[in-house]
Amino acid sequence: MVARLNRYSVLSGALFGILALALAGCSTPEEKAAFAKRKQAPQAVVVRSIDGKPVDEGSTQQHYKDGYPSFNAPPTAANVQINDQQASDIGKQLTSLGAQRKAGTISEAEYQKRVADMRKLAAEHGQDTLSEIQQGGAQPGQTQN
Repeated sequence: MVARLNRYSVLSGALFGILALALAGCSTPEEKAAFAKRKQAPQAVVVRSIDGKPVDEGSTQQHYKDGYPSFNAPPTAANVQINDQQASDIGKQLTSLGAQRKAGTISEAEYQKRVADMRKLAAEHGQDTLSEIQQGGAQPGQTQN
């Protein structure tokens, strides 16, 4: 009885090993490169001041007399965050758009147009707002809707 159990366990172990090796060889070098790229850390963004010089991080960080950093000062944000109501409104807008598409009340072309408009806004909004602030058109802390 013990000899049969060992024979079957060895046979099943060999089959699982062969199966694992066969599945492991299914990925192409392109798939492996794409996977490695997804696992990489995002690129750091170097923030520059209005006059174009890199921001000195030491000037915003408080230090004790002995040189160690102090974490007592609350961090300041570059801009105000959206509040819960604004997030809820955006969520409702996106849900409504998806529901309209699913129900067929808007055409696929209109849906794609609205999605493209939202993606364009997401890509350009930060730079547009920054240029408005630099020109004095908006005060930091004010939100644009």
